[in-house]
Amino acid sequence: MNQRFAFGPRNYRLMFIGLAVLAAGFITMTLDSTDYGEGFLGITLGPILLVIGFLIEFWAIMAKPGGPVETPKPTTDTMPTPLATPPTTPVAPPAPTARPTYNKPRS
Repeated sequence: MNQRFAFGPRNYRLMFIGLAVLAAGFITMTLDSTDYGEGFLGITLGPILLVIGFLIEFWAIMAKPGGPVETPKPTTDTMPTPLATPPTTPVAPPAPTARPTYNKPRS
């Protein structure tokens, strides 16, 4: 039985890269030596790394597992044959038949 997974190797690789960037962002925010982490590392660089990490994770989830799919180019051998040619003169609809009679049941 051919088993197909939802994610391919490329997706898992991107997920691990995204997790590493997320971890780097959280670690960068904790390395800030100012009070309450209000320095450059805690307020600017760490959150930027977190946003980049979450974007990589989103990309890893949404990317197709097999990568880009190439569509085959049609060749003259595989071109479909044309259907029957349409009639050259318009065809009139059939003449209406007599209306069916409907007798109402008597109560």
